Amino acid sequence: MANPETSDLPEVFATDAADAVVEVEPGQAGEHIEPSLLGLEPYQWVSIAMVALLLIAFGMMKVHKTIAGGLDGKIAAIKANLDEAKQLRAEAEALREEYAAKIAGAEKDAEAMLENARREADGIVAKAEEDTAAMIARRERMAQDKIAAAERQAIADLKARAADASTAAAAQLIAANHDAAADKALADEVIANI
Repeated sequence: MANPETSDLPEVFATDAADAVVEVEPGQAGEHIEPSLLGLEPYQWVSIAMVALLLIAFGMMKVHKTIAGGLDGKIAAIKANLDEAKQLRAEAEALREEYAAKIAGAEKDAEAMLENARREADGIVAKAEEDTAAMIARRERMAQDKIAAAERQAIADLKARAADASTAAAAQLIAANHDAAADKALADEVIANI
């Protein structure tokens, strides 16, 4: 029958090499004996195997050249990416400076256009004022000329009427005061003056 204290432990098969009996006090764990080969522990054998594998891999198969070539390729790719990034950054800086210059130039152009527009507007206003003053002066002269012409026409009409009236009055006076004898004496006097 099985011992109740050891019922939860795994079953161990006995071999010829395992003649040693280890007595364990109740409540204590027994000491574990590690297997060893040629006086080396298992972790030491694993280390020796890794070193041997690496020596074979690096020495005979020239894996180090493949690894170095792969690393060199990665380094070259990273350098190419960095160079491309530097170039792109330089191009972006150049574009930024170009657009900043264009913006500054556009602002200067806008200011110049605004100043030019103000000068042209001032010139147009000044020319309009001059043209208005000249037109007013021309219209005043035209009005004065029309008034002067109307005055001359009125004076000429008045003179003509006065001449007509005086001629008619003189004709009536001559007809009333002169007879045929006075006409004969007047004609003789005119002929004598000639």
